[in-house]
Amino acid sequence: MRILDILLGRTRPVPSRLDSLFAISTAYLTLTADLGLASGGSAGVCFRPIDSARFEALGADLQGILKISGEETGAAIRTATDSYGFQWVTVESSDFQELVSTIHLVSLTLEERGFGDRLLAAVFRFLDGERPVYWVYSYKRGNFYPFAPGGAPGQRDNARELRLAAAMGRELPVEREIERWYPLWGAPV
Repeated sequence: MRILDILLGRTRPVPSRLDSLFAISTAYLTLTADLGLASGGSAGVCFRPIDSARFEALGADLQGILKISGEETGAAIRTATDSYGFQWVTVESSDFQELVSTIHLVSLTLEERGFGDRLLAAVFRFLDGERPVYWVYSYKRGNFYPFAPGGAPGQRDNARELRLAAAMGRELPVEREIERWYPLWGAPV
């Protein structure tokens, strides 16, 4: 930041990191073939809502875009609010590439309308046998990290998360600061 910006209280916009989201597409083969994970058939975008007419207009535009996208691809697209008050757009499709494309479309729409700073995370659900594994993309950091719920409610399988991150370090931009691997309990994906 330049000194004049600091003195005048101006901030520079955070550069877009949306293209990093496509890394999960190229990593899909490694996730499925080498690690034995299967697509869970769902993904979602989580963002912080705000009360404003402009945001409500965006919601209507987003619904229209998602309706068209869902009709073209056959994906089931829904919106939800979680127990923390965050908004979610969830996508269900058997085609993993379609999940990634639709999640990117939602993210891009929010960013283009000036709400990119409201984006929190994109979540892709995988299955390891019967157990779910989530790959979470942090919009603020531009990195992925694994989230593996443990056997008991509210418990994480940290060793499994570390193994997954190590295995995917060459394929995905993995968040290096483990303390930023936030669990997303109750995510509607």
